[in-house]
Amino acid sequence: MYDKDLSMTDCGIWLVRPESEALALALQERLGGVLYRPWLDTATPQKEQFAAAYRRQSQWIMIAASGIAVRFLEGLAQDKHSDPAVVVLDEAGRFAVSLLAGHEGGANRLAYRVANVTGAVPVITTATEALKPLVVGIGCRKGVTAEQIAAAVHLALGERPLSEVREIVTVDLKANEPGLLDFCEVHDLPLRVLASATVAARPWVTKASDWVQQNVGLPGVCEPCALIAGARGRLIVPKTALNGVAVAVVEDNI
Repeated sequence: MYDKDLSMTDCGIWLVRPESEALALALQERLGGVLYRPWLDTATPQKEQFAAAYRRQSQWIMIAASGIAVRFLEGLAQDKHSDPAVVVLDEAGRFAVSLLAGHEGGANRLAYRVANVTGAVPVITTATEALKPLVVGIGCRKGVTAEQIAAAVHLALGERPLSEVREIVTVDLKANEPGLLDFCEVHDLPLRVLASATVAARPWVTKASDWVQQNVGLPGVCEPCALIAGARGRLIVPKTALNGVAVAVVEDNI
């Protein structure tokens, strides 16, 4: 669910107000896509403009309130296999909501992309994800392979299957590790990336690591990442290290 190539030429970025332009430009710079500035057409209501453009793109990022997005989508959705993916991002960049075509259209994947660029929280409400109770935090040394990561994750999970994992979480300094990206791609797992400052503000570790502090500037990576992402859960597997990969597991409290 995490693509190494973030470019999306078939994505439309719909701005409701010019005040969102800086956020939209930041998204376009990282993800590509086409910017829509509907206020430039003063003769046509925005809802009509969006309806006319709706099928031009296979993916949409709407920088707007969710209520506006719902009203704009009225009467447009037809089938989950053919509807464009729609992600709603609030103007403050706090939440990236997978609103339409989560699985089939790729809105869940798109929500993670948007979240990782903006620092937003990805909001996924599809039932299959809701039933996955585990969040896995990963820290790793540079150059580790997907096989090394897989071995460490399976060691940490024990008898729990990988199918129970909702997302993999790491810090921004490790976001482009090829082995980590390959692992997530092979197993179709979303990769959530947290800013170093976010992790530093919540340094929840069972035991600080001098090596991580020296090389990453944090007392730990896997445990705080898992606990931040799994905010309503509990740490069921503290830091478990194997061949340069550290893994921690948080399970939702039911």
